[in-house]
Amino acid sequence: MTVKLLPFDMASLLDNDEAISEYLTQVLDDGDSDELLRALGHIAKAKGMAMIAKESGLGRESLYKALASGSKPRFDTILKVIKALGVKLHAEPI
Repeated sequence: MTVKLLPFDMASLLDNDEAISEYLTQVLDDGDSDELLRALGHIAKAKGMAMIAKESGLGRESLYKALASGSKPRFDTILKVIKALGVKLHAEPI
């Protein structure tokens, strides 16, 4: 008997600000920069890539490239995306 698995889409779980905030907080706590890019991509997909591209001032293609696995986007690009996503980062002592 073969079991067919459905593809997992993280973006489908990011349907409110609290879920997005918790997800991003967990990813930031892990400290993996590649995972951060993937997470930002999932959140952008959940909110709508076209809207995030417009709000960040990036073209859609540039946004996809910046958030692709293995990419090395500039820090100012990440800040633009984070602002367009409607979240903010904050520092606290560890």
